Amino acid sequence: MKLKAIIQARVGSRRLPGKALLKVLDKTILEYVIERVKKAKTIKEIIIATTTKEEDLQIADLAKRLDVDLFRGSEDDLLDRYYQAAQLFKIKHVVRICADCPLIDPDVIDAAVAHYFESGADYSSNTVERSFPDGLDVEVFSFDALKCAWEEAKLLSEREHVTPYIWKNPDRFKVVGLKNEKDYSAKRWTLDEKEDFELIRTILESLYPANPDFRMKDILQFLQAHPKLEDINSHIIVNEGYLKSLKEDKKVEERGRV
Repeated sequence: MKLKAIIQARVGSRRLPGKALLKVLDKTILEYVIERVKKAKTIKEIIIATTTKEEDLQIADLAKRLDVDLFRGSEDDLLDRYYQAAQLFKIKHVVRICADCPLIDPDVIDAAVAHYFESGADYSSNTVERSFPDGLDVEVFSFDALKCAWEEAKLLSEREHVTPYIWKNPDRFKVVGLKNEKDYSAKRWTLDEKEDFELIRTILESLYPANPDFRMKDILQFLQAHPKLEDINSHIIVNEGYLKSLKEDKKVEERGRV
């Protein structure tokens, strides 16, 4: 079964403003994400979910140029943005990808989707119990689970990060995890800080020209040959944004506004 993927993207990142539009080899980070998600055999359509802020017209224009669907919604209540986008595009099973994952592996997307259906899960991901590099994140969940979270999630952290209400309640939802044979969870290939961009730019500039279809194994081989590159961003805390949300957590009363 082929599914629709929602890729969240906005200009106003707190830690690295404009990161989705940073360029490597004359392509934006968001273009790499879209290009790589399109290579997944289980994805038939892509929706870019951005905000209604004027600055995110840049994201909207890029989506139009790349001929992918667009939804504009809440800036801070990302759960509401996903719910409204899924409802508008009549998505029964959501594949969630973040625009800070320009090295996303299409094979990992396909594996996550297959695991979701084979297990009969409400939610499947490779993020709740990490074994893949940070930056190859894929979540697959049902619209019914998304709707339940949208209706019931009251904490700021649950609305800012879309899925915590689902995976924190395994008694209500069937939650399964996709695990890699070898644990690469210590590797950081995501884009949140300038050091992340330095590493990602180096990987793309080194691999993409000769092989635009490179996969996780190719990155691993490259980094094995150049081990000092991983020191660039090794000091950054994993899931720093979510941990910050937990520290500042509070109840919210109105959907679409946090």
